[in-house]
Amino acid sequence: MIELEGVWRTYHMGDTDVHALCDVSLGIGQGDYLAVVGPSGSGKSTLLNVLGCLDRPSTGSYRFRSKDVGSLDDRERSLMRQRDIGFVFQFFHLLPRLDARGNVELPMLFAGVPRAERRERAEQALVAVGLSDRMHHRPEELSGGQRQRVAIARAVIMRPALLLADEPTGNLDRASAREVMELLGQMNRDGQTVVLVTHDPEVAARARSTVRMSDGAIVERT
Repeated sequence: MIELEGVWRTYHMGDTDVHALCDVSLGIGQGDYLAVVGPSGSGKSTLLNVLGCLDRPSTGSYRFRSKDVGSLDDRERSLMRQRDIGFVFQFFHLLPRLDARGNVELPMLFAGVPRAERRERAEQALVAVGLSDRMHHRPEELSGGQRQRVAIARAVIMRPALLLADEPTGNLDRASAREVMELLGQMNRDGQTVVLVTHDPEVAARARSTVRMSDGAIVERT
């Protein structure tokens, strides 16, 4: 589904070039569950940003479902993020004035989905993540684990081919982290492709395969 070949991401800082990604080649198949690990500054989040079309490689190629992502203009990349890629972050980024259902509805609102369909699909998504009794609670009324489950429901509401998660348990206690990882694991077993960045060995161990990064390069895949 995903093919990176010889990808570099270089930032120019004054007279210095900083290589955030160095000659990265990586294949990710439909239904994979991949954990990306490594020390801070190793390029993990940069890799996730490239996969999510939030950043462009300086050189190299990125193909998504056989499509050359480098040839897409800004509008096409935006549509790709909207339709094909879901994002989950360490910080939940929920709108405090909206309840759980309203937050999950947001991507569909931006995509022009009719109101009745938005409501029905959001409610189904919240049931699927175990929050049928929290649909009308605002973020301040939810625990950290519940807020992250709302964020996951929002991320997959458009039925994306790829789910990207950047430290999805980094802001959670251990019990909540396990609940979130069990949810992601079940989604993967149901066919969802998942790529996550983590510092937590227990979280990485739940993935089917692991990529280890150092100084912008992939040094191991297991």
